[in-house]
Formats: sequence, C-alpha cells, structure tokens
Amino acid sequence: MRAVQLTAPGEHGLVERPGPAAGAGEVLLSMRAASVNFRDYMVAGGKYPGISFPLVPLSDGVGVVEAIGAGVTLFKPGDRVCPIFTPRWLSGPSPASVRLPSLGGEIDGVLSEKLVIHELAGIAVPPHLTDAEAATLPCAGVTAWSAVVAYGQVKPGDTVLIEGTGGVALFALQFAKLAGARVALISSSDEKLERARALGADITLNYASTPAWGAAIAALTGGIDLVVETVGAATLAQAVSALRKGGRVAQIGLLSGVGAALPLQSFIPRAINMQGILVGSRDDFANMARAIMQHQLKPVIGQSFEMADLKSALAGMAPGAGHFGKITLKI
Repeated sequence: MRAVQLTAPGEHGLVERPGPAAGAGEVLLSMRAASVNFRDYMVAGGKYPGISFPLVPLSDGVGVVEAIGAGVTLFKPGDRVCPIFTPRWLSGPSPASVRLPSLGGEIDGVLSEKLVIHELAGIAVPPHLTDAEAATLPCAGVTAWSAVVAYGQVKPGDTVLIEGTGGVALFALQFAKLAGARVALISSSDEKLERARALGADITLNYASTPAWGAAIAALTGGIDLVVETVGAATLAQAVSALRKGGRVAQIGLLSGVGAALPLQSFIPRAINMQGILVGSRDDFANMARAIMQHQLKPVIGQSFEMADLKSALAGMAPGAGHFGKITLKI
C-alpha cells in the first residue's frame, strides 16, 4: 500500500508499506480522504513535542471498512468510519496521569491507503456527508463540539465569540447556531467576515481596523457568555475583556505562542472561568455525529488536494496563509 511518510522535519514523500490485516476486534479501513489541522503543520516541521520520525502524518480521515477481525460487532464491510483522534480515549475526561497517544502524533496517522483500528476507535459517518466532509470531523469538529457544547454548555439566548475562520472556528460557529446562540466573529479580512455572515454569524468585526476589539465586542453584545479562543497569548486579554461577568473561555489555540499573561484583574472580580480544550473522547465524537446527522450540517471545506500533495496542504495551514474552513486531501 502507499502511504505518505514524514522522514525528518520538513521532509516527506510517498512510500510503499506492507498492507495491514485486521486482527481480533479490529477493522481494516480503505482510506478515502484526510484533512489537515494546525497541529499537523507543527508535527511536519518538527515543532510538536513527543514526535519521532519516520511517521505517517494526519489525525483526521475517513475510510470504508474492507474487512473485520474476529469478534467485531460495531461495523461491517462497506461501512464508512472515521478513526477517533485519540484511539484509547473512549469516554469521560482525558486521564490526567498519562498522555494518551494520538494519530499522526505519537503514533502513525491516517495518510495511507489502508489503516487498521480497533472497532472502539471508530465512529460511523453521517451518511449525508461526502468523504472530504467526513474527514474533517475527528479533530477540528470534536474540538469545536467540546468547546461549545461539552464545556461551553451553550444554550438558546447565549452569545458566543469566535476568533477567526479556520476549521475549528467555523465548526464552532455552526454548533453555536445549532444550540440557538447569537454568534459574534472576528477576522482581519472583510471578505471572510462576509462569508461568515452567510454561515450565520450575527455580529462580525474586523480586528485589524478595531485594535481594541474586546471592548468593542462587549459594547456591541452586552457581554459574551463564551469565547472560543483559537489564537492564544496575543489575544487572551482582549478575549477576556469581551466577556460578561461569569463568562467562560474555551482555550484551544496556541498560534501566537504559549507565554500568555493572564489579566487577573479581570478574572478574579468578574468570576471568569477558563478551560483548555484538547479535542474530546469517543463519546463526544458520537454525540457530535448524531447532531450533525440530525441537522444535516455540512462542514466548510476551503481547499482540496491529492494525497501526494501534502506540501501544499500544509502550506495552507501556515500562519498568515489565510485559509477559510478545512483543507482536505483525497486518498
């Protein structure tokens, strides 16, 4: 079988590998599509901790069940299945005592023609989705779901602030609207803001032309209930200033670095809550998939490439590349 293999930071190519077989409790997937996250850009550049080469990259993908091992009951040949991001994280909070391996990070990922997973490490794909759309779900989709629904507990009448128009951000916009919330969204591109309004954003603001955007958002909305924080150190103080008293921050992104100065004068007297979001469990994925199917939600795909053109797909994730929605690859 063919697979893309990272051999060193900044170096990768197509290789031939032996085809795997499904053992007891396992399913063999014939992979159809994959998608790229910022984490994959970091991994490929050798900038992500805990990584060793060679490595098959990418955590997000979808395949068709080609064969099943003894004892498998959840899937049958022909089913479309997404592997979950962290194969051993099935339910509840992520274990604090150990770092569970995740696809395309500590263990080989999905950018290969065949992949074997345990049946419990897969989720059936909502049938209305294309392969490319389904491939966007395991990391970006579940991360946004965890931020907005599992942690954020967003309900009708809430106001949610979302930073940017990347894959996680647009999933968060869609999930917040499904929950009945009003959504504010910021970007430095007026064209992207227009596209976000077409997806349901109620309030948009260009942060490049409004440097004090946190206070501006607070004035426009009366205070935010939940900020989906996708950038990191450079934006955290502004995000907090947009919150109402008792508001929450779902911290996802590290795009601008990790050395954030917490504005404690805002956190403490205003009872601000903050939680780091690291994707989610199999149960979170299953809950999200049911909601996507119920509402016939369609992920937003900005660019698509062939399997061998990982270089172009990763370039689209580079800071400042300006992607909108998800970047996918056909396998």
